[in-house]
Amino acid sequence: MQAVHADISKLNAFKPAFSVALYKTEVDVVGNHLSGLLLIKRMPDSSLRMVFSNEMGFKFFDFEFSADGNFRVYSIIKKMNKRSVLKTLKKDFQLILMENLDSSKASVRNDGGLLYYIFPQSKGYNYYITDSTGSELLRLERASSSKTVVEAVMKQYVNGIPDTIGISHKTFEFNIGLKRIERDVIE
Repeated sequence: MQAVHADISKLNAFKPAFSVALYKTEVDVVGNHLSGLLLIKRMPDSSLRMVFSNEMGFKFFDFEFSADGNFRVYSIIKKMNKRSVLKTLKKDFQLILMENLDSSKASVRNDGGLLYYIFPQSKGYNYYITDSTGSELLRLERASSSKTVVEAVMKQYVNGIPDTIGISHKTFEFNIGLKRIERDVIE
């Protein structure tokens, strides 16, 4: 990868502008399948709430990402209430929310005609990969120093909100698929 000078602020065009969004959700994790609805809502205090429930209203989890970067768990089912699961979900959603990206520590590299916007994390890196002009977000990655751990995509933005989101883990079976339900259904 070759270091290049690029405007990191171009990534802001891909940051999801959630106010209220409802997604049909499919989760496959180590032989278990969950499906339901994920509600993402920006609260008056600028925090972001995420509630995942099945179609009958049974709540799997209720998370908050506060404006100052803190993460709070309001509720989670017992089977998922494990430190490793919570840490994984937190990092996965932080990757796609694109919040608290410190551009002062970021760098941009070019590889094979793609731009890699690289943000160091406490362990590893978050990569936001665009085409050569920075006008199309191709994928997002969370990586250790040696390999990709998570790959995500956000496609078909409508009014700043991606219609489709996919998160796929590379080191174990854990995939999350989100397909947005029409806005007029939830308002």
